[in-house]
Amino acid sequence: MASKSPSPAKSGPAKNSSKSAAATPTNFLDRFFKISERGSSIGTEIRGGLVTFFTMSYIIVLNPIIIGNVQDGTGKYLGGGDEPNTAVIAATTALVAGIMSILMGVFANFPIALAAGLGLNAVVAYSIAALPGMTWADAMGIVVLEGLIILILVLTGFRNAVFKAVPRSIKTAISVGIGLFIALIGLFDAGFVRIPQSMSTPVELGISGSLGAWPLLVFAFGLLLAFILMVRKVKGAILISIVASTILAMIIEAIGKIGGRNGGDNPAGWALNVPSTPESVVATPDFSLVGQFSLFGSIGKIGIVAVILLVFSLLLADFFDTMGTMVAVGAEAKLLDAEGNPPKSKEILIVDSIAAAAGGAASVSSNTSYIESTAGVGDGARTGLASVTTGVAFLLATFLAPLVNIIPSEAAAPALVVVGFLMVTQVLEINWKSYEVGIPAFLTLAMMPFTYSITAGIGAGIIAWTLIKVSVGKIKTIHPLMWVATVMFVLYFLIGPIKHAVGI
Repeated sequence: MASKSPSPAKSGPAKNSSKSAAATPTNFLDRFFKISERGSSIGTEIRGGLVTFFTMSYIIVLNPIIIGNVQDGTGKYLGGGDEPNTAVIAATTALVAGIMSILMGVFANFPIALAAGLGLNAVVAYSIAALPGMTWADAMGIVVLEGLIILILVLTGFRNAVFKAVPRSIKTAISVGIGLFIALIGLFDAGFVRIPQSMSTPVELGISGSLGAWPLLVFAFGLLLAFILMVRKVKGAILISIVASTILAMIIEAIGKIGGRNGGDNPAGWALNVPSTPESVVATPDFSLVGQFSLFGSIGKIGIVAVILLVFSLLLADFFDTMGTMVAVGAEAKLLDAEGNPPKSKEILIVDSIAAAAGGAASVSSNTSYIESTAGVGDGARTGLASVTTGVAFLLATFLAPLVNIIPSEAAAPALVVVGFLMVTQVLEINWKSYEVGIPAFLTLAMMPFTYSITAGIGAGIIAWTLIKVSVGKIKTIHPLMWVATVMFVLYFLIGPIKHAVGI
């Protein structure tokens, strides 16, 4: 996407002068967030923050679906009722995401937003809360324990030290792999790629290989619009695409009455939100879920060994997912140092760890850094002001849930595909001619989309890197913490048999 730099002879002095002027803070916000210093502007940061919000706002709808419709081990739904209460979960999901995103922006000054972690919420719902005798409060207590432990690892410097011990080639491969991963997420969320009913292949294009559905055409329109605007260097290309696609989707729904997919009964319907005009714009939020957790209640239900294994499973996913996300966001924003580390990495990890515990304490599952933040960065965001903007938007969404719910996945998903393209361009930075470097890098970037897991990709790359170094007699080049990470991932990949062995 970057254009070629002009020759020094023609424009060198002017360029330097421009940089000097851009680096001069103009107001408090500029000085606090180092906006000019990072080559951005207040308007660009606010726009980027809104792009990130629109790209990840689906979590307000999706988190209640995942954790709100599952009964715990006593037959109760989240909140202790006999029926699901998705409105309360949605409001609290937006509340925690808003507070933690603002904290990330102010404390770490990094353009990453946070919300309830997808994948982690499913683990909490189906693998923890549903265990015999377990309550939702017990399950959320395990999430709080995991967050507190990972916070201790950050404060002692262990988590940051492990991150810095990971080789630069693996960090680059993580960023590329996440690019492929979020592109797949975007394609899948929009239904452009989906699992075929015949199960004859893992995935297929659209509906039985056809794009014969209006929602899919809305996605295609949004994707092509975003790419064309980017090629033409139009500022706010991604945000314009989201807004234009949403308007188009509302018009199509008003005329065609397409409706949602309804669990597969209407495969040509909208994936998540139906883009119809809401009956109301404002709704009073209910935050009664906050504080409904039991820190040690699970020990009496399933035993200390089982609790330790469950905490370890959540911890390792949180531990490395965030590392991959901060590298990917930092690389896209061009904020990484020579070793591939973002600025204030310890502060980023501290906020992320607090978010894990906060999500459990508010009964909405572990909150974590979102890779969708790259959408805002792709639209120009470079500082924590973007995260603050995303956070404020989430807080407003606690009151404006009906308005947020009109944006269909088909309108927001193109942003993920666009950013996936931008992140994959970093693949050229990996030395593919060296098999010692190339093989671990390949496994890292390939396993992420193929397993639908950032953690699995990082684990495959780290284990392969360590084993290859041992096989070629370069044991002394392996950082001690890489050995620790390798052992942790071996245990992670074997967690299923280990759980089975102890009867979980």
